[in-house]
Amino acid sequence: MRRLVAHLQDHSVGRRFPYIPRLQQQQQRRPALLHRGPGTDLFRKFHCAFKAMDSVEMTTISLKRHLTSEDLAIEKAKKQKLSENDFTDESLIDLQETVQTKKAIETETVDETPLTKTEEDNDSEGENEFLEAEPDEGEPESFADMMKHGLTEVDVGITKFVSIHEGFSGILKERYSDFVVHEIGKDGKIIYLNDLSVPADNEDPSEDIYSVLSEDEKKRLEDLQLFKNKESNVAIEVVDDSKEKRTIIHQAVKGLFPGLETKTEDRDGKKYIIAYHAAGKKALSNPRKHSWPKSRGSFCHFVLYKENKDTMDAINVLSKFLRVKPNIFSYMGTKDKRAITVQTIAVLKISAQRLAHLNKCLMNFKLGNFTYQKSPLKLGELQGNHFTVVLRNITGTDEEIKQAMTSLRDIGFINYYGMQRFGTTAVPTYQVGRAILQSNWNEMIDLILKPRPGAEKGYLVQCREEWAKTKDPDAALRKLPVKRCVEGQLLRGLSKYGLKNIVTAFGIIPRNNRLMYIHSYQSYVWNNMVSKRIEEYGLKVVPGDLVLKGATAIVVDESNIHNYTIHDVVMPLPGFDVIYPKHKLAEAYEEMLAVDKLDIKNMRHRVKDYSLAGAYRKILIRPQDVSWEVVSYDDPKISLVQTDIEKLEGKPLPVFITEGKYRALKMEFSLPPSTYATMAIREVLKMDTSIKNQTQLNTVWLR
Repeated sequence: MRRLVAHLQDHSVGRRFPYIPRLQQQQQRRPALLHRGPGTDLFRKFHCAFKAMDSVEMTTISLKRHLTSEDLAIEKAKKQKLSENDFTDESLIDLQETVQTKKAIETETVDETPLTKTEEDNDSEGENEFLEAEPDEGEPESFADMMKHGLTEVDVGITKFVSIHEGFSGILKERYSDFVVHEIGKDGKIIYLNDLSVPADNEDPSEDIYSVLSEDEKKRLEDLQLFKNKESNVAIEVVDDSKEKRTIIHQAVKGLFPGLETKTEDRDGKKYIIAYHAAGKKALSNPRKHSWPKSRGSFCHFVLYKENKDTMDAINVLSKFLRVKPNIFSYMGTKDKRAITVQTIAVLKISAQRLAHLNKCLMNFKLGNFTYQKSPLKLGELQGNHFTVVLRNITGTDEEIKQAMTSLRDIGFINYYGMQRFGTTAVPTYQVGRAILQSNWNEMIDLILKPRPGAEKGYLVQCREEWAKTKDPDAALRKLPVKRCVEGQLLRGLSKYGLKNIVTAFGIIPRNNRLMYIHSYQSYVWNNMVSKRIEEYGLKVVPGDLVLKGATAIVVDESNIHNYTIHDVVMPLPGFDVIYPKHKLAEAYEEMLAVDKLDIKNMRHRVKDYSLAGAYRKILIRPQDVSWEVVSYDDPKISLVQTDIEKLEGKPLPVFITEGKYRALKMEFSLPPSTYATMAIREVLKMDTSIKNQTQLNTVWLR
């Protein structure tokens, strides 16, 4: 099966955006075009075709498009070039396994619930010119079939643009380095990884601590540390006994295995270092106070460079190699997976020396710019993120590109919550949030646990089927080898507290994960309301709009309207501590929540965690530090951005040519926290960024 192009990934604080991976790692990469905006005839014709695709097998769709001899020659050249690419992505392997598992269990089909509200198929003229469907019931379900149940932008209220240009095509994220994110620190400066040295510190132990223990000894110590065996201690014989050698072993055990203490014993005329637990299981999460030099700050801050890992995955990897719990790390904001990202991390009482040692054993990670500080980092302290984005193989003329980028710089884009806010599985997170706010606990459980269409791990599919069949949490749990997922946590809660104590059972899920659902519902309402606001009043400030004065919202009236522009206007996320616009939108808010059986005047919940205070969000964002250039290149494998690692290694800047086979738009811009970069790119390209739309576009275009 041909490769499906990597999808846009949303880069906002704390949010991951999905992308569309290829289904077979070994096969050639086939980048596809991200197509033109809804203002063009081409898009309308594709849109008509896609409406019909919901009811057919995607593997049998053929595109009725006349190809000239020149088209065929270009296509052949692309195949030859792209088949040479060597590109790996562990998440693509995961998805391949998912699809293979799905095929293996397809004979056990269950009644699945679609992701979105049912869309009626609309007949449209010209549809049959583009599409001919020949269902083959013998074929297994393709990835495109799995994703046809997904959300589109319209489903979550993303419907408007503010620019007037037509839009053009381009390929995003053909390489990781096509999307680079640098955090903007508390001081407003962009954070770079530019120093791998370790601060000089006389308190650091010898480098020998990393080699003095054998692999077998490390395994025994790790099992002791994590209470995986019945031993109360581990004895390490000191070969070539000397005080220096014993000191290094003591330092190695204490430094590499937090929670363990050591002492020296004589046994049968030999010296042994005895490792044992210092203070039970709590010692693992509470590093020993006496083992850290008093002259140092308790927190080591460092810059983390990573490729193809989101922040939490990266921290889990670091904690595993350091043999500590993830909760001793802190950060100002999470970064997403499908990109190269650079951000600051802080860790409690782990030395720069130990952290720097990880550079020797971790791939796609680099740690540097180490400093010791007295305080950890806190979520939200960052000033924003700086993006370097490359759109390859663009079709727009220089004038079209200039118009699009000038509009982005001068007007900005609608500050929609991006698609990732609403989930990557076949049940939107806002639906779960709505059920929570309605106190409809049975529906909430059903939405989280019931079988669903789409690409999922095989064990999750089996778990859902078991739950649908038995409603037995213990039986469903047995189908899950990994129980840390939301489904596993909820089932554990139901097993512990019973089906009559759903609120308590749901509470076993970490608070932030639970709140994600109701925040998703707030975002869903906000997106719909801001689209209605743009439709009703356009880009002008009108009496009744809201603006912020400090942290307080005030109403615009005739006396102060001349003081504000559209960039000052905010819209509320629904809650008990916000006010609403004093025009038609107030009624629209009330009606939308009433349809969902919610009272906008009573957003307090009997469960305090689920009471919504609300907040304000600007309806338009104007990026800062906007710059762009159009570059030409011949080799699709060439990097068009110099990364921090390449700068450290002294690699030269990419060399562009005057005339090449391909053109790319390279752009840079900075965004404040909680703003979605894909919404900015959407405004430039005039395209739907949903995974459903991109799957369907690329499946049709590539056949």
